[in-house]
Amino acid sequence: MVQGGDFLNGDGTGSFSIYGDKFPDENFKMKHTGSGLLSMANSGPNTNGCQFFITAAPCDFLDNKHVVFGKVIEGILTLRKIENVATGPNNRPKLTVKITECGEM
Repeated sequence: MVQGGDFLNGDGTGSFSIYGDKFPDENFKMKHTGSGLLSMANSGPNTNGCQFFITAAPCDFLDNKHVVFGKVIEGILTLRKIENVATGPNNRPKLTVKITECGEM
């Protein structure tokens, strides 16, 4: 799993998004059935903010807890490279990983 999106604090504590501080779960129609799925990271029901994660494998334990809102269409090899970056304390990458030129679709 690759997690990111805290553009405010840059340390995983931020939650502010273009929709405000926290916003409700949309629905749980899509399931975490494979790699490359984008989901909202949250701390419980209706606590979505700016953070998201991308699955690296099926994660059915996340179903009905985290909203799936997209899928990696191109760049799955880039995702694999990010997955293989060495991590240190708290599973933080030892190298800087940036996602650029992205936005709301």
